[in-house]
Amino acid sequence: MKMNKKAKSQAERERWHKGVYVLPNIFTTLNMFCGFVAIIYAMEGLFEKSAMLLIAAMAFDILDGKVARATHTTSRFGVEYDSLADLVSFGMAPGLMAYLWVLEPLGKFGWLAAMIFLACGALRLARFNTNAATADSRWFTGLPIPAAAGMLATTILFSHKIHLVINPEIPRFLLIYPLLAALYILSFLMVSSIKYVSFKKVPPILTREKNFNLLVIAVLLLVFIFQEPAVALFTLNLLYVISGPVSTVYRRYARRETVDQPLKTPDTEINNTDHQSSPHI
Repeated sequence: MKMNKKAKSQAERERWHKGVYVLPNIFTTLNMFCGFVAIIYAMEGLFEKSAMLLIAAMAFDILDGKVARATHTTSRFGVEYDSLADLVSFGMAPGLMAYLWVLEPLGKFGWLAAMIFLACGALRLARFNTNAATADSRWFTGLPIPAAAGMLATTILFSHKIHLVINPEIPRFLLIYPLLAALYILSFLMVSSIKYVSFKKVPPILTREKNFNLLVIAVLLLVFIFQEPAVALFTLNLLYVISGPVSTVYRRYARRETVDQPLKTPDTEINNTDHQSSPHI
């Protein structure tokens, strides 16, 4: 029986390494297609369309993994192909889009920031593929490259929304240095060791009974997204980006509080009790 299980697991590993499946790789191809067209639109100055295509690429990137796991069609080919598509859609496309949008006046400082974003995204993908077999599926190590690209895409959409609603005369050059800083921060977060929630598994709170209040919040959130998609997507993406550093600081602070808290020994507790019970003279 043990030999049969061992042989079966070996066969599954071989299948995982050699299998090439059509269904999940179609979604990966659509992801790459959206990234390529986003580059074309960015070169033509159609930055809003480029940003929306990056968001569509994010949706296809989520779908290819979900479909592969649901249909048991995960393969080594799919992992590598997905990384190549992600590098186009979430590395090259957003870096070029950010440069052409507002960073071009900075010259080499602008394209260097875009290149660093691309390089850190490639390093993030390479590290993910290397540790995919042993990593905890609940967490990502470093900011996922789709989230970094989504932050840039939703920033463009949010900026356009602000221009339309608040003041159409806001000069675009005011965004140069904030966006330059954002590129460097996102690049650092991608190659950092900060933990981010992966959402690969459904949180237990969503499967519990009597979650009426949570359902109300979810409905209101969906209404907000449909009513103001640019503002909602920017806000959600920003919350996810800052969730990693905030949770890391919180865990370190909580761990330090636990270590620094003095441990009460039985003798200390007895002495304290005797001292409190003794009458004052």
